[in-house]
Amino acid sequence: QSKCRDTVNGDAVRPLSSRGTVTSSLADLHSGQQPLQLLHSAILEDAFSKVIREDSSKANSDNLTREEGGVPQKKTKDISYRLGQRRALFGKRKQLSDYALVCGMFGIIVMVIETELSRGYYNKESIYSYVLKGLISLSTAILLGLIVMYHAREIQLFMVDNGADDWRIAMTLERILFVVFELLVCAIHPIPGQYVFTWTARLAFSYTASVEDADVDIILSVPMFLRLYLIGRVMLLHSKLFTDASSRSIGALNKINFDTRFVMKTLMTICPGTVLLVFSVSCWIIAAWTVRVCERYHDAQEVTSTFLGAMWLISITFLSIGYGDMVPHTYCGKGVCLLTGIMGAGCTALVVAVVARKSELTRAEKHVHNFMMDTQLYKKIKNTAANVLRETWLIYKNTKLVKKIDHARVRHHQRKFLQAIHQLRRVKMEQRKLTDQANTVADLAKTQNMMYDLVSELQHRSEELDRRIVALEEKLDSLLLSVQSLPVVLSHAITKLQKDFLDDLACRVHFLSSSLSSECCPVPARQLCPGSTMPETPYS
Repeated sequence: QSKCRDTVNGDAVRPLSSRGTVTSSLADLHSGQQPLQLLHSAILEDAFSKVIREDSSKANSDNLTREEGGVPQKKTKDISYRLGQRRALFGKRKQLSDYALVCGMFGIIVMVIETELSRGYYNKESIYSYVLKGLISLSTAILLGLIVMYHAREIQLFMVDNGADDWRIAMTLERILFVVFELLVCAIHPIPGQYVFTWTARLAFSYTASVEDADVDIILSVPMFLRLYLIGRVMLLHSKLFTDASSRSIGALNKINFDTRFVMKTLMTICPGTVLLVFSVSCWIIAAWTVRVCERYHDAQEVTSTFLGAMWLISITFLSIGYGDMVPHTYCGKGVCLLTGIMGAGCTALVVAVVARKSELTRAEKHVHNFMMDTQLYKKIKNTAANVLRETWLIYKNTKLVKKIDHARVRHHQRKFLQAIHQLRRVKMEQRKLTDQANTVADLAKTQNMMYDLVSELQHRSEELDRRIVALEEKLDSLLLSVQSLPVVLSHAITKLQKDFLDDLACRVHFLSSSLSSECCPVPARQLCPGSTMPETPYS
């Protein structure tokens, strides 16, 4: 199968050629998308699989086609092409982030080595210093280039996601300021050569002024630790929560953006102890080295300018102890100690919260604890109830069944009787509290079963009510039909009764007339009205 490469914005991108490629490409959706765009990109495979299969053969052809005049024309960008381009951009962005972190860490390590060696082994004019600073400058230049390329891939992803043709649409003021600020932070590094300035500080205990010639490299070296923000970016791009399309779809439905803060929250939930330990130790080492560099020009007694002394100072500051045996002399050291104290207070609060959460009983442990406490309280209730009955019997025995009442013994048993009653009330109160506490940690499965039974019963009652309503509607329909047919039935009945009445009346009239003329007409009256029943009269 032939392979082709499509050129978009100067980058070579391999288009999709099968549905399986779409499945893997959905795992690299952009974290900065809106929730609807994330959800749309996550379900593209199911919605457009048929279109992708039809266009797979076209995706393997050349990107430029020639018409009759021989002028090259760009191929129509279908969905498979966009997904393939998106997947390639995600992979390149991840690689650029990894390379940027490597260059940043390399520059920090070389900076620390050069700072330590230039203090005791050679000066800033040495060839070794020039070589090490040259490596720092080279790594910084590469880092800046990687950052520019990273943001270029970000802009290309924005264009692919929104179907834009001009890259200037993505260049908002916020993005421009962010890129410029990031470049400025990463561009700070010590430059080759020796540059000094006069540093004046007031010593802590003697309050005398100390004037020394310090290297400018101190001002340019300490801010290089700000490059460690690249660790958060790499953690985000390599997180399974970010690379999984299903997780991003669920996050989009719940309006959650997958960023570095969300990844850190998940890590604090999964392994809080490890995260706090790594963060505390890293801050401890970096702050100790920074204090050592800041204090070494004005620390004549070499108290805080040694690494162990600086670590001790940072430790007592981090834990908010402050023995007072070591204090920083310069404003640089004081600022580092201030930030260390703030971070120490925050980390201490987080440690207390984590320990408190880990010290809580789990759901199963709470059930076991409640069962054991309930058993013990049940035994106490039986014992206290038995004590009440015993003291009641002893009071009755010493007052009713003896000849001479011993009032001291009676008062003794009465006091024990009251104590037993109070103890019984106290145990019942504890049992009631335990019951309330057990209700707050009800078993989820039990609650689910109860809800299922309740819903089933409601559904059964609803079906029964529907059946009754249907039967009632049928009866109402039959009653309505009967009421509608009632006038016709009444009309027929009245007509029939009227006809019968008229026929009977005519027969009677005819009978009377025939009876009057019976003397001259011997025809019987029954023959004159054959259909009627005439009563017999004396004239017949």
